[in-house]
Amino acid sequence: MIMRFLKKVPAGMMIVPLIIGSFMNTFFPAALKIGSFTTATFSNAGAATAMGIQLFCLGTTLQLKDMPKVFKRGGILLISKFLIGAAIGIAVGKIFGFNGVLGLTTLAIISAVTNSNGSVYLALMKTYGDTTDCAAMALLALNDGPLFTLIALGASGLANVPFMALLATVIPIIVGMIIGNLDDEMRKFLEPAGNILIPFVGLTLGAGINLTNVLKGGVPGIILGLITVFVGGCFIVFCDRIIGKRPGYAGWAVATTAGNAVAVPAAVGLIDPAWAPYVSGATTQVAASVVVTAILAPLMTNWWARKYGAPQMEIEKKL
Repeated sequence: MIMRFLKKVPAGMMIVPLIIGSFMNTFFPAALKIGSFTTATFSNAGAATAMGIQLFCLGTTLQLKDMPKVFKRGGILLISKFLIGAAIGIAVGKIFGFNGVLGLTTLAIISAVTNSNGSVYLALMKTYGDTTDCAAMALLALNDGPLFTLIALGASGLANVPFMALLATVIPIIVGMIIGNLDDEMRKFLEPAGNILIPFVGLTLGAGINLTNVLKGGVPGIILGLITVFVGGCFIVFCDRIIGKRPGYAGWAVATTAGNAVAVPAAVGLIDPAWAPYVSGATTQVAASVVVTAILAPLMTNWWARKYGAPQMEIEKKL
């Protein structure tokens, strides 16, 4: 009964647990923090572990000959995501100044649109894509933080690139890939675990979302989320289809705002004091965009995959 329900909901294996987790974190946060295995499994504290294991299992399925495809797909998504976020934000800044338009500043727009939610992307690619799509997350980790926002604002020379954080993201994939290439039996044993972890990733990701952030961000925050998904998403899908010759489902999956992006305005404000007065408003708006995009991007990915095709959709048809 539960499985049939999850299959009927778009991206249900991830989005239903995500909504449950966000509801619990918003209204009953103490229930997720009672400690021990409960907190480790069902709260946001377990997100990094669940994703790390998922990336490791993904790595075992990735063959060395697949790496050129990984860099091509990931590079197209990464660059197009950055270009559309920078273009919108800079255009608003040039036309309307630091204060922006509709309550949205350049800082909020670039922080939200250039940063993608790796957790949502990976879960969606496990649901709709293939191993190459999943492995592209190693490249997308580059936009998780203030670096691309600072580049777009013309302050890249002051950026502190978190090299060790990027290295830590790809190590599980690399270790898994080594094992998978050395031992075919281990690859076959570990491969199914990636799909099993999808609802746990969704739940722990949701447990880090507070639904009240939508209210705090107000209408500008909701508009920012819609811009990130629909304006940013359309451009990324266009690039994915025209340049990458792909169906485009991955473009919608990357049309999100990363949870870490909430801290980006403050980081920018510390590096460039000229933006300090806009940090508070931008932070609440980016937080709202995180929530809005985490819900809308999976729905758009599901709709697009069913309409235009995706690897897992083709497998389902054959079954």
